This record gives sequence, C-alpha cells and structure tokens, in this order.
Amino acid sequence: MTLITSTIIPAGAERHAETRAALLKAARALFVEKGFAETGTPEIVATAGVTRGALYYHFADKRDLFQAVLEAEEEALAARINAVSMPFADDPVEALIAGTRAFLAAATDAGTNQIVFVDGPAALGWDDWRKIDARHSAATLREGLSAVMDAGVLKPLPLDEITNMLSASFNEAALGLGTGRYAQVALEQTFRALFEGLRA
Repeated sequence: MTLITSTIIPAGAERHAETRAALLKAARALFVEKGFAETGTPEIVATAGVTRGALYYHFADKRDLFQAVLEAEEEALAARINAVSMPFADDPVEALIAGTRAFLAAATDAGTNQIVFVDGPAALGWDDWRKIDARHSAATLREGLSAVMDAGVLKPLPLDEITNMLSASFNEAALGLGTGRYAQVALEQTFRALFEGLRA
C-alpha cells in the first residue's frame, strides 16, 4: 500500500506570502520610478493594496524593504549571468565574457541600474551594499575566476584581489551605462581584451 503525502500550506501563511510579494512588487515599481529617497511608505502600501500594519509586519522599515528588493534583483542578475555562462564550460574565458555581456545587458535596464547600482549603495551604505553584492554577482565572478585559474587558463592571481578589482570595474561600467557615459559595445570589447590579456 502506497501512502500519498502532501504538504498543506496554511491559509494564513499563503496570505502572508501574497502580502509580502505585493509589497515587494509595489516597492520595486516605485523605487524604479522615483528612487529610494523620494518614495514614501504610504505610497508603497497604497500601491500594494495593503495596510501600513502589514508593511511593518513583514519589514522593519523602508530600508529593510528596499534591501529585500535589492536582494531579489541581485539574485536575478546572478542567475542570468550563470545561465548564459554554462554553455561555454569548455572555454572558461568565453564563459567569463558571456557572463560579462549578460551583466552589461542587465545594467542597461533602467530599473536594475537604479536599484542595484544607484540606490543600493546610497540607501544601505557602502559596506552593507557590498555584502549583498558579494553574495550574488561578485560571488558569481569569483567562482568564474577561480574556475579559469584552476583550469590553468588564466594566470594565477590572488583571487580576492582580482575579484574585488574586477567587481569595481563592473560597477563603474554599470553606472556609466546608466548615465549614457559608456557604450555597451565598447565595454564588452574592453572586458574581452582584459580577459584575453590574463590568459595563461
């Protein structure tokens, strides 16, 4: 006899999840449209269609809500980079370049750029923002660099140092794309030349 088990999610838990999702969606839209500083919590709860008490049940304050939005944005960015890098597993440098292209394409999105690169450091402070970045896109970069060095494709370099220096370059590139100061094609060419120059 086979027993079939299922997980039943309590109605209250489901409602909490829906409320949290509505807050994150509304907050992201407003942060993109107006920026963190100009967005108020009354606007967020009105857009989400929830009460002010619901906001503070899920998040300590606006900063805490923004951090959750940023985490989700960073997770999506890292997943996008990993997805395009996988087909180039046989050539780790090409995988790095594919990931670079995906990062730069994401940075041209006004919403992603505003949340991750403009408001992220300003709203959370540089140290807290870097911790979040280190868990996601910077971690993806570090793993990629480690893989190419382990494979003997890239020159052996101090991993933390090269990761942090390249991460800073990527963030500068993203800010430049957001303001129109840099062109994506020129940045892709620059990063390709850099990675090719680091081949063992």
